[in-house]
Amino acid sequence: MSKVALFIIDGFEEAEAVVTADLLRRADVGLKIVSLSDKKEVLGKHNITVTADVLFNEVKNDIFDMLVIPGGTIKYIEHKGLLELVKKQHAAKRNLAAICAAPAVFGTAGILEGYKATIYTGMRVYLGPGAVYEEEPVVTDRHITTSRGPGTSMAFGVRLIEILKGKDVADKIKEDFLLK
Repeated sequence: MSKVALFIIDGFEEAEAVVTADLLRRADVGLKIVSLSDKKEVLGKHNITVTADVLFNEVKNDIFDMLVIPGGTIKYIEHKGLLELVKKQHAAKRNLAAICAAPAVFGTAGILEGYKATIYTGMRVYLGPGAVYEEEPVVTDRHITTSRGPGTSMAFGVRLIEILKGKDVADKIKEDFLLK
């Protein structure tokens, strides 16, 4: 079973986090929702509280098949532990995924040079120097997947399933969600 961490911080975009988590769990991915604050209850951008499975300090030394960062806030780039984890994941060529404003974490970590990526409207500068911007709903380049925003959450989640579990499982989830 794949081991995946999805990170939330105060101000995260609920739709992106919950849709992605829901899809990954339906696909039987071993997902942990990880709080980047000092408590498991995290308040989203639209005043919806989500309870994380674990705190960052409990998993900061774990190895994950994929790290997933929903958007909603730029605060993610201020979390030094997350930035270090992203750099280690990238150095090991393990999967990274971010949606909306969250690809800014990859830009801040300096890992997007020469990679195709996308980000929320008006935030292109946060991808950093050398990133190749593509205005597509979901962009996967090697082990890095990025997406645009809440409206692309379903496509983002399905792409992550395809990466982790294969096309057949992703197609089954799409069928169950009437996305075909």
